[in-house]
Amino acid sequence: MRKIAAQVITVFLSATLLLSYMAICVAPLVVKNNAVAVNPLPDDPENSQPDTNTPTTPDIPSKPEELPSLPPHEEDTESEPEIIPEPKAVYVRAKANGLNVRSGPGTNYSSVGYLDKGDMVTFISKEGSWYKTVYKNKTAYISASASYTELFEMDMHANTVIEKVIDEGLRLLGFPYVYGATRLHDGAGRLISGFNATKYDCSSLMQYIYYYGADVNLNMTTRTQVKQGAHVAKSDIARGDLIFFTNAQRYNKTGTERIGHVAMYLGENYILHTASDYAVIEEISTQRWSYYIETRRFVS
Repeated sequence: MRKIAAQVITVFLSATLLLSYMAICVAPLVVKNNAVAVNPLPDDPENSQPDTNTPTTPDIPSKPEELPSLPPHEEDTESEPEIIPEPKAVYVRAKANGLNVRSGPGTNYSSVGYLDKGDMVTFISKEGSWYKTVYKNKTAYISASASYTELFEMDMHANTVIEKVIDEGLRLLGFPYVYGATRLHDGAGRLISGFNATKYDCSSLMQYIYYYGADVNLNMTTRTQVKQGAHVAKSDIARGDLIFFTNAQRYNKTGTERIGHVAMYLGENYILHTASDYAVIEEISTQRWSYYIETRRFVS
């Protein structure tokens, strides 16, 4: 027992000596190797120089504030404006004299009138080999053969009221000229009894189409109508204006007594009027221009 106790004491003392040795000799080395260098404060004047032996970590800027995302980049090109074609008034123009206007689309339909070369009617549509139009206030047809007719375009007026006036006139093409025909109204809008919507002279036709197309009251004769509206220079005549002419019988008279005819200008040297036979669209002849007196405008 004593021998065993001595051995235990010996082992205990040896372990104690070993631990003491490690505490004295080994621990300082471990602490030295794991020590963290402390940089001097920047406001210490004696230690403002950095320690060149200690590696430094570069400054990393803080994450910038997130900005809202921009819309996708668009090509810097100006889009071309859409070009909208100006509306056109389309007519059927005769290429031969005595061209029949028929009640239906075929030669078996009755003739309701005729056109001479250069005369025109409004174009509505094409049905087979026939053009659909309006004649004497009814649907009518005229041959679409290139030997007899062609389509003809004119610029329309910017003011739709003018176009309404013209539309009223287009419906009356073909009605016969009747000198001194009963007027629609007395010049002040009071309707006259006995008016016949199928008979017109030049001034009664203009009175009718301006009354229903523009709610404008024209007087009863060319010589009183010429005193209404606004004067227009010959160089400024526009679609819808009324042109006043003299004639062979009145050529040598003076003042308004010279005036013997009125017609509505359509454009491209064409007029709508009631001539000596029937209401028609035709070109202004050189002879008629020689009879020119004045132009008046009733709707701007």
